[in-house]
Amino acid sequence: MAIEFNTIQKENLSVQIANAIRNAILEGRLAGEERLPSEAELAERFGVSRSTVREALKRLAAQNLIRSERGSAGGAFVNRMTWAEAQANLVTTTRLLIGMNDIPLEDAIEARFALEGAVLPLAVENRTEDHLHELRLEIARQRGPETSDEEFCASDVTFHSTIARAAGNPILTFQLSAAFEAVQPLMNMLVYRLRDRERIADIHEALANALEARNDAEAAARLDALSAYTRELAVQRRNPPTA
Repeated sequence: MAIEFNTIQKENLSVQIANAIRNAILEGRLAGEERLPSEAELAERFGVSRSTVREALKRLAAQNLIRSERGSAGGAFVNRMTWAEAQANLVTTTRLLIGMNDIPLEDAIEARFALEGAVLPLAVENRTEDHLHELRLEIARQRGPETSDEEFCASDVTFHSTIARAAGNPILTFQLSAAFEAVQPLMNMLVYRLRDRERIADIHEALANALEARNDAEAAARLDALSAYTRELAVQRRNPPTA
């Protein structure tokens, strides 16, 4: 068993036990779907009561790290987190951090475009025809006269998340897609009344064309244009023209 049993002190025992098991999971010493020892076994090896172990397992279950199953083959099992679940958690955490810490819109814009700019060369190199098709579909939605502001915002997120997926690296896709989903709606909410949707769709189309041509420099230039326009909108929002 890959859990460290010999580091438990006498205070906050259930918290320490939960942390010991949690660390084993996070460090890969306990694999997804692996069955934990029984409560009695854990109690004996940690030198605590079964009720203390039970409380520790409840803490881990509340963190969605383990689950309990009944029956002869039941017990406590390590959950296998999916990319989608992890991304949802990251989106929620990022939105909370932005909302609770009064992050300036300009900082959010800077972070969002810096992240996409870093991954763009990989997207240019690794994009597929399917990725290009998805980008074209979103551009068509963005140009649609019946597309609502909410639908345009959702399409905007999907467009840039597709570029993140086109990079072909699951870790980068996870990080960037979560950042887009967390930051892009904030920016859209603040500037959607000011923006020119056709102008954005034009930039998106030029960006898609650059990816299709595998033109690094042109793709970077189009993303820079989108960044500059977004910053321009932020300035307009902060300093609206006087009548």
